[in-house]
Amino acid sequence: MRANTGDRLLMHGRVVGQHDRVAEILEVLGTDGEPPYRVRFEDGHEAVLSPGPDSVVQERNQR
Repeated sequence: MRANTGDRLLMHGRVVGQHDRVAEILEVLGTDGEPPYRVRFEDGHEAVLSPGPDSVVQERNQR
């Protein structure tokens, strides 16, 4: 997985009834666009995470 600052991270819900979560990538902490990423969720919460296989990067220009 590779991402750039400003891309969005879409994390699909893992269990029935759990909603997808969307976060903006604020900072790429790995090398060459690799995780971990510092992200901000739609509710304003910020976190550092390494997304799992249930996540998709949406490039800034694909919205």
